[in-house]
Amino acid sequence: MNVETEKTVIHPTAIVHPSAELGPGVEVGPYSIIEGTVRIGAGTKIGPRVTVEGHTTVGAQCEIFTGAVVGSVTQDKKFKGGKCFLVIGNRNKIREYVTINPGTAEGTETRIGDDNLIMAYAHIAHDCVVGNQTTLANNATLGGHVSIEDRAIIGGLSAVHQFVRIGSLSIVGGCSKVVQDIPPYMMVDGHPAKAYGLNAVGLERADFPSEERLLLKRAFKIVFRSRLTVKSAVAQLESELPPSPAVLSLIEFLKKSERGICK
Repeated sequence: MNVETEKTVIHPTAIVHPSAELGPGVEVGPYSIIEGTVRIGAGTKIGPRVTVEGHTTVGAQCEIFTGAVVGSVTQDKKFKGGKCFLVIGNRNKIREYVTINPGTAEGTETRIGDDNLIMAYAHIAHDCVVGNQTTLANNATLGGHVSIEDRAIIGGLSAVHQFVRIGSLSIVGGCSKVVQDIPPYMMVDGHPAKAYGLNAVGLERADFPSEERLLLKRAFKIVFRSRLTVKSAVAQLESELPPSPAVLSLIEFLKKSERGICK
């Protein structure tokens, strides 16, 4: 075990492989297991009965709570073995009994950014990409290859279908079934999820200027209330609205959507 400082604290009942790399100030709680291919950044705290395994890198100042299983082999039936990776950024809170899987094919990865809150019993499947400052509430479930952009919120007991993209600052209501892409800044709910309006509270908390919010309200009406196809809605957005950063981000998201957007 490569320990950089005496301040690293490992409970006597924990099992830490000699090859595991622990940064300064790491704490490992009772009965936790850290495999040899794991790297853990400075100041990260690992609670009791946590398992960190596989080719997993955990950043600095994270907190991993009781019973979480981080880096266990993908549940994808296509998995044939090989090195698959899980990369977790800094200052993430991974709450009780969360499960996070690495990629499926040789050399692929699941990647989680910084400052995320992943609440109890949430699941992040293989090959997902999670941005920064997101929230996955209790029992939120991401299928494989899901992409979550910065500051999005996924409500409790919600399920996101594989390959779905969820845009920045969008919010998914609890118990929702998400089978199509959710554009940035939107508020969705239902089974399947439908768009009900702009995430006005989230935009205000994110200090979006009032002019930007007004433009996004107009954009919402064009995309979701005009009965236009997505292609026609994008054309109207480009022709009628000023090219503000938020509008351009929305247009770019719509152009790249492969599963279609929730309506």
